[in-house]
Order: sequence, then C-alpha cells, then structure tokens
Amino acid sequence: MPDRTNTGRRVMLLTGASRGIGHATVKRFQAAGWRVITCSRHAFPENCPWEMGPEDHLQIDLASPEDTMRAVAETKDRLQVEGGQLHALVNNAGISPKGQGGARLGALDTDHSDWLKVFHVNFFGPMMLARGLCEELARAKGSVVNVTSIAGSRVHPFAGAAYATSKAALAALTREMAADFGPLGVRVNAISPGEIDTSILSPGTERIVEQIPMRRLGTTDEVAKAIYFLCTDSSSYVNGAELHINGGQHV
Repeated sequence: MPDRTNTGRRVMLLTGASRGIGHATVKRFQAAGWRVITCSRHAFPENCPWEMGPEDHLQIDLASPEDTMRAVAETKDRLQVEGGQLHALVNNAGISPKGQGGARLGALDTDHSDWLKVFHVNFFGPMMLARGLCEELARAKGSVVNVTSIAGSRVHPFAGAAYATSKAALAALTREMAADFGPLGVRVNAISPGEIDTSILSPGTERIVEQIPMRRLGTTDEVAKAIYFLCTDSSSYVNGAELHINGGQHV
C-alpha cells in the first residue's frame, strides 16, 4: 500500500543501491509510492529492474570527498521539483577489502590506503551527505538511516578490521547526529544487520547460521522493511537507536 502518512510525494536518497539490501530497499519504498534517488559507483543500468530513469540515479564515488560534494550539489538541484525537501537519507553503501583468495584483512595486514578508502566510503561519506543535505532534511522533517553492522561490535570471522571499525564509528556518529539533528526535527537512527542472504556471502557463512537463535539467514526484504519503519511516522519518536537485524545473533 502507498505511504499516505504525509501529503505529496516523499523522496529518499539511497546509497549503495545496485545490489543486496539497497536493491530491496528501492523496491520497498517504490512500492509505497516514494520517489527514490539512487546512488552507486556504477552508471544507471539499461536493464534496471525498477521503474525509474537516469534522472533518479547519481553515479558517485564516495571514496572521493570532491565527488561526494558534487553529488550533494546535484541532489539539491534534483530536489527543487519537490520543493527542496528530502524525507529520507539512507546511507547503505559500504566496502570491505579482502586479501588474496578473499581472506579477511586484520589490523596488521590492511594497507594504509585501504583504511582511508574504507573510512571515506563507510564513515565520512554518510556524514558529508547528511550535513550537506541538512536543510532539505529539516524542511521535510525527514529521517537519516545509517547502515552499520554486527561486525562493528565484535570481531567477525569474515569482515576485516577496517570495515568493522568504520561501522563502529558510524554507530557512534549516529548517536552524535541524533543529538545534533534532533532539534531540527530530523531523526537519525541506524540498522545493524547480521548475516543477510545476498549474492556476496563469504564462504563459510553456513557455519555462523548454527550460532543464530533463529537458525537461518536474514533476507534483504526483512532489512528493507526495518529501514522503511525508521523512515516513516511509525517510528516518529525513535531517535539515536541502532536496530539489530540478525535473528538474535548479538545476544
């Protein structure tokens, strides 16, 4: 059913839209009647599975501060037709470099350049987008959802040290942003997925399933529904929270 909690068309900006959780989130919000502006490192695909055009896609390299700021300016221009309002910013993009053969990279064997790139994409990018689009979010009394990870709170067998620490930092940033954006009427929350069934699962993930109380992987749609909840009036007094979506793995 379309989302009718507010009048007019609601708009979301989503990073990391090309696959997995991002892909499912686009479908969930579009089904509810939202306009979704997608962001990814890749150009708009000709065989795009959802109904939108290049005018609702931004090719952006979050590893580049300059390109991120270009995307902020371009987003502002695209929002003019919507009265300069942005109802939701979902920071879903994330990278996790691997070693030879897909090996986990720990703190001792991650190159300095990889540390910098991971933090630019996973941490500084979300901060720059939210700060750059603060006025548009405030105008809509919108929401920001940062996608963290269960790896941000424990050493993970597959996620590397740079990825894990960037997600821990993003969780801390979510709290800081909730305090700073709250007075503007903008809520900032995070979701922390565990093992989600996507096409890029690491070999050996099936062993982790035995440690999950629900004894199964999560689905991308289950994550998308949680993001939707945090972007709508159903969560109107939820601010500064990190919602665990992992079947009880964190307990």
